Amino acid sequence: MKRIVPIVVMVLMASPGWAAKKMTAEQLKDLLAADHKAQKSDADVAGQLKDLELTEELTKSTMDAVKPMVPGPLTTEQLFILEVRAAALPPPASEIPAKPAPDAAQQNAILDKAAAFAKVFVQAPTLTATRTMRRFQDSAQQDQPAFGSHTSAVLAPTYTPIRYAASDEARVTFKKGVEENPVANQKTNWGDNGMIALLGQSPDPASVLQTARAEGKMSWLRWQTVNGHELAVFSFSVDRKKSQYAVNYCCFPETSQAGEVAMRGVAQGGGPGNYQTSANWKPFKATEGYHGAIYIDPETGVIYRLVMQVEFKGSDPVKLENQRIDYGTETIDGKKLVVPGFVTIDTVEQPYPNSPQGRFITRHTLFTLTYSDYKMAGS
Repeated sequence: MKRIVPIVVMVLMASPGWAAKKMTAEQLKDLLAADHKAQKSDADVAGQLKDLELTEELTKSTMDAVKPMVPGPLTTEQLFILEVRAAALPPPASEIPAKPAPDAAQQNAILDKAAAFAKVFVQAPTLTATRTMRRFQDSAQQDQPAFGSHTSAVLAPTYTPIRYAASDEARVTFKKGVEENPVANQKTNWGDNGMIALLGQSPDPASVLQTARAEGKMSWLRWQTVNGHELAVFSFSVDRKKSQYAVNYCCFPETSQAGEVAMRGVAQGGGPGNYQTSANWKPFKATEGYHGAIYIDPETGVIYRLVMQVEFKGSDPVKLENQRIDYGTETIDGKKLVVPGFVTIDTVEQPYPNSPQGRFITRHTLFTLTYSDYKMAGS
């Protein structure tokens, strides 16, 4: 038992989210109100928010309520990070419409309308759009002794909370309603530069709906009002064997044998690893199961939101992917089409293999994708 305790301690120390204080949206409002009354500085309030983890979605109504209490840009950034990290969570109970659930026949009718919409969705013409991607991440690095060292010291990692890291803008293509996601920059040393890139294709709401419904793994969840639309929300799950969702993250190191790992700090993003046994960095590709929620207009069948949480294996270098896609309508060349407008992706990855001493480091990377200026391809 004595040999197990240090490893457990090291794992907990290397997990940045371990000490996060969980809080509801209402408690967050109370905290900000108290800070506002006490006239706390922007830096002090932002510092408090860095240690929080919400248990509910940070909805527009909550954000509107706290805006007058925000003392400055540092707090604004941390609120945005909290909003992204909580995007896949249910809203506060007080914001769920007090309306009885539809009966089984009504639920099936809503799903039939959504299936009809999905058939139209995948027949959408090829489009282009401007995608603005913003990246937020924490950094954690830890000095680790060489393999064979006899030191028994427990070395705590240095940790910087999640913060803005980088942004880029690109012209992207949508086919059958889904963004194609080729390697944006072949020359970027993803992974080695302390950052990951998402190279897989976005979730396809039509495929998710069809697969989950065919497997009988959809059930009523709740009503929810989103951007003025009262939507019917259904939960779903898809097993890995039935899944068509292929993840592709770049990149992670390969090591042929245990060796010394030296963490080199970088200005942003958190320390690429200098692997003296191998210089090979490869993407992580897999087809994974998932679960989540789909938000449907009960009258038209239009899908306005898709929440998907990927079910990774314990040995995978990616530990978490929570994604939310909010759809809207755009009139393009006289055609009214439903297209993605805003996407949030919350990931946790293990950027370096376990050390021989049993330690590991996890890193959060948050992405926000905003789409604008939709056009027909070729125009």
